[in-house]
Amino acid sequence: MLELIKSTLFIFLFTLGVLAAAERNSSVPDFSQVPGVVVAHSPKSTSLFFGSPGIAVLPDGSYLAKCDEFGEATKKKPSVTRLYRSTDRGKTWVGHHTVEGLFWASIFVHRNSVYLMGTTKTNGLAVILKSDDGGSNWTSPVDKDHGLLFDDGRYHCAPGPVVIHDGRIWRAMEDAMGQPRKWGAHFQAFMMSAPVNADLLKASSWTSSNRLARNEDWLDGHFGGWLEGNAVVAPKGEIINILRVDYRVSGGKAALIQVSPDGRTARFDPQRNFINFPGGCKKFTIRFDAETGLYWSLTNWIAPINAGGNPAHTRNTIALIASSDLRHWDIRCVLLHHSDTETHGFQYLDWQFDGDDLIALSRTAYEDGLGGAESQHNANLITFHRFADFRKLGPADSVVPPHEIRWKEHL
Repeated sequence: MLELIKSTLFIFLFTLGVLAAAERNSSVPDFSQVPGVVVAHSPKSTSLFFGSPGIAVLPDGSYLAKCDEFGEATKKKPSVTRLYRSTDRGKTWVGHHTVEGLFWASIFVHRNSVYLMGTTKTNGLAVILKSDDGGSNWTSPVDKDHGLLFDDGRYHCAPGPVVIHDGRIWRAMEDAMGQPRKWGAHFQAFMMSAPVNADLLKASSWTSSNRLARNEDWLDGHFGGWLEGNAVVAPKGEIINILRVDYRVSGGKAALIQVSPDGRTARFDPQRNFINFPGGCKKFTIRFDAETGLYWSLTNWIAPINAGGNPAHTRNTIALIASSDLRHWDIRCVLLHHSDTETHGFQYLDWQFDGDDLIALSRTAYEDGLGGAESQHNANLITFHRFADFRKLGPADSVVPPHEIRWKEHL
């Protein structure tokens, strides 16, 4: 009997030890299922989430990535942009710097300096910051001679492309001062530009176009608004602002705003300049590839199997798409996919060409061994991805067999 008691006690104590060890290890994340390389992580229990990823290739060949913090945990704090650096082509990343008072910024390299151009906070003032040492130290936008571009009003943007054309540097923006003042409806699109040899920190260097508000009657009354534009050089050499369109009928529209060569006039023809664009209801980045003569983008295309939900919240698929004219887009390949649309998302991808590859940074909601993401929107991860030989990819190279997502029209 004594031996039985000892044996039972041993099993009991051993079980307690196992449970205690499991409890201790429950705070250890598990990224084994996460696609790509994890750059940053914040468990949903923190109520701190990641957004607005951006990536740049520095003159020395290293990568500099950025993202924002958002969520309940940030409500009473200044906006924060985090920076990460990789010196091994994205295989590993280290935290590099943080910048307070900056949100939604594009990151880009111009004349061997790195710039961050965004707002001071959600719908804050428009600012630009500069670093001459690869992102370790940044200027402070204290006034209109040092990066404060607009000292009043409410401004909005996303990490969109910054392009050089006809001796000017171009970047799309919106203000959030339209009526009615609700999400989508209050965004007014415009383009900013400056001479390439100007001091970009001086507000006087920048020219702004007129601001275009939405018309609630467009798209048969289903036009919720436009936002997060892309500065793009069109095939005939004109500057175009291509914007995400809040169109919940299908989620597949974008808008083309034409901009004058001097950057002062923007105009939009609703009869011909709403285009079909796979995934256009969510943010996207468009870049031109001189090697193929094509425009490329990574978008939240809604696979046929996921149709019928809220297009703005369906972010579980990333498609590689291409166009020769910015008006007709072809889906080439599905690069990222998860069957669940509620707590999984790959979104707001910013990307660059890197030889034969595309390198991209994603705001990612995925399993992390700690309960996963709070929602597809409230991302717990920033992930890096390399899509090798992207120009050669087709439907058969997709991460999910096309028949499983009912993708038939391109086969």
